Amino acid sequence: MRLSFVGITPNTPVNECPAVYVDEDTGEFWFQGETVTDPVALAEVAVHSPIGAHESVVKLPPIMTSIILEAVSGRYERGRQGPGRHGVAGAA
Repeated sequence: MRLSFVGITPNTPVNECPAVYVDEDTGEFWFQGETVTDPVALAEVAVHSPIGAHESVVKLPPIMTSIILEAVSGRYERGRQGPGRHGVAGAA
C-alpha cells in the first residue's frame, strides 16, 4: 500500500482533524473524519445503503470539498505530508 496524503481541514489548530488520502496502488479514497454514532443518523444512511458490520460512516465538513476534488481529479501533490509526526507508524 502506498498511501498519499492529500490534505486536511485548512487552518486546523490540532493534528486530530478530517483528512483525505489516496491509496496509490488501488486508487481507493480514504477519509479520516468524525465517526457518526447517532442512531437516527445511521438509520437514515441505512435506508439508502445498509451499513455492513465491517463498515463505518464518517463525516467531513464542507470546507473539505476542494480537498476531496483534488483527490478525485488526481491533481494532488504526491509526497505531501500532514502536520503529524512523520516516520512513526500509527502516529497522528
